[in-house]
Amino acid sequence: MENKANNNGYRQSAEIPSTIKYTGKFLQSLSPALATKFATKLFTSPLKYRLPKREQHMDEESKQTREIVPVLNKEIMVYEYGNGTKKALLVHGWSGRGTQLVKIADALRKAGYAIISFDAPAHGKAEGKTSNMSEFIDAALFLEEKYGPFDIAIGHSLGGMTVLNAVKKGLKTRKLVIIGAGDMVSDIAVDFVKALGLKEEIGHALKTSFDKRVGFDINDLSASVAAREVDIPVLILHDEEDQDVPVSAAQNILQNLSQGELMITKGLGHRKILGDARVIEKIITFIQI
Repeated sequence: MENKANNNGYRQSAEIPSTIKYTGKFLQSLSPALATKFATKLFTSPLKYRLPKREQHMDEESKQTREIVPVLNKEIMVYEYGNGTKKALLVHGWSGRGTQLVKIADALRKAGYAIISFDAPAHGKAEGKTSNMSEFIDAALFLEEKYGPFDIAIGHSLGGMTVLNAVKKGLKTRKLVIIGAGDMVSDIAVDFVKALGLKEEIGHALKTSFDKRVGFDINDLSASVAAREVDIPVLILHDEEDQDVPVSAAQNILQNLSQGELMITKGLGHRKILGDARVIEKIITFIQI
């Protein structure tokens, strides 16, 4: 896929190649079922990107261990970064990697934290070709058992949805920070198929196929749904010009939290927000209170 990057090297939204769109539309003209199967495969197949220079020092200075998450029988790559007395769990987003939140990790290390991050199944250096948010959640809970407990947990995009759901499922931490997090899974599925140039009904069919596969309504994993059962302080960070996730997702999550705080930025988009000095300062202030 073609990527757009800004002057800071942060990748903006990936553009879907026209060949993929043509294939999807052709399959849709033949059979909605074929188009749904095609979209489902794409929806669960993360892209892997070359490690940017800004992340190289974290990659070189981290202790890296390949772990198998027992409930998944899938591999993740774990990064141990820093040796502070407090512990932080960092969770990347879809098609991300364990070093993606490097600027935040650097600030945390300076503030006395030991950081645990990971490449989710089929991401970064972890083996595999497919994954989904449920696997992200299982990986986070596994890391708590083996490397925790964590004082704080921070997630970007799908990672933000992950940490909310992990707390809902029992992860114990003092505070959460979520950055550019999505909300309703059904909306994410519909937006994805629309980006492919397919009809909205394919998105609903994609969501239904996942319900059958996992045995429950995957909207139960929506961020605002999980937020109702999160009773610790949560800082929500979102950019009003985020082209991947609308700011309305952050506002909806906030409405469902008992202790939520929202900071809306401008001009940072979905990924540049991860390296913004004002955002990082806000995170450090929030976790230290």
